[in-house]
Amino acid sequence: MKKKLRIKKNDEFQNVFQNGESFANRQFVVYVLDKPNQDYFRIGLSVSKKMGNAVVRNQIKRYIRQSFLELMDDIKIGRDYVVIARKPTSEMDFFQVKKSLIHVLKRSNSFAFKRKPINKD
Repeated sequence: MKKKLRIKKNDEFQNVFQNGESFANRQFVVYVLDKPNQDYFRIGLSVSKKMGNAVVRNQIKRYIRQSFLELMDDIKIGRDYVVIARKPTSEMDFFQVKKSLIHVLKRSNSFAFKRKPINKD
């Protein structure tokens, strides 16, 4: 993930928590903050030590980052996202994580589906 696409500083996380809107399902809580003057989206990740050891936590973060990379063309720009993983995530594989993220992002109205033009030839 490129540096400009990440949220790393505590005050940036706090800004999203305090001013953003939250959406959740069983596996994730996603905070979304609109930033209209920003022409890309940024993500911040939070995986608690309750999820498991460092290996498990890093694997969950890799799954989330890869899901966002694969969905990059469909996610609305001009927003900051903070993703908090919940306990059930520690037993999930990549495809389950991606499916669950898609579900919660749809709830947050964060998809900008680009429809392919229909040729009427």
